[in-house]
Amino acid sequence: MGVTIAVVMAMRAEAAPVIAGLGAHEVSSPAALPHRWYVADDVGGARVVIAVNGVDARHGVDLIGTEPAVMNTTAVCAAFSPDVVVSAGTAGGWMHANAEVGDVYVSWPHVVRHDRRIDLDGLREYGIGRHEVWDGAADLAAHVGARLGVVTTSNALDESDIDRDWILDLRGEVKEMEAAAVAWVCEVHGVPFVAVKTITDLVDHPAPTAEQFSANLSAASTRLADVVPASVRYLADRLGS
Repeated sequence: MGVTIAVVMAMRAEAAPVIAGLGAHEVSSPAALPHRWYVADDVGGARVVIAVNGVDARHGVDLIGTEPAVMNTTAVCAAFSPDVVVSAGTAGGWMHANAEVGDVYVSWPHVVRHDRRIDLDGLREYGIGRHEVWDGAADLAAHVGARLGVVTTSNALDESDIDRDWILDLRGEVKEMEAAAVAWVCEVHGVPFVAVKTITDLVDHPAPTAEQFSANLSAASTRLADVVPASVRYLADRLGS
């Protein structure tokens, strides 16, 4: 078996153009779990698995956030033994970091959590995480025309005052809801990890984050349909050589 690349995604709207762009077909996923998996058998010589978190049975909405991301990534690692895992999706950025809607970021040099605040000896750094990313991330960013930045994860769309202080202290440039959870699973399994995110909203913009996100989701997802296939082709070439 050649190189296998797993792309973990949370939202159907984000994933649909990527699945179509790669020509992937649906395959079986664990019956007891809500995830939906798709496989493109030959992308630059690699097998690409697009693993979508799925839909919440009670509320009928996309399973965003860290818990579904952990379940999905764990199941994918067990089923496919990927050579690298990509957390792909949309995210927030900041005007103070010169981000613009539509920008693409590749995580570097690590991903963190800003909402897991555990002020106890030995647990503060565990809460933050600082999961290192694949060492070729800078080259990947240059290849796809992306910016590099620290991706920071929480389970909230908005940014509280204490979140803001922590994000600034952690030098976060991209705010989203899954990457650190995916990275933790990859660290446990010894699998290289990288995040590729497109910006839907500017957290420090006067317009409400939810309004920006809804207005820009479609365009940002279309941007993912360009950058994710380009990223996996680069990874296939780099890891297969």
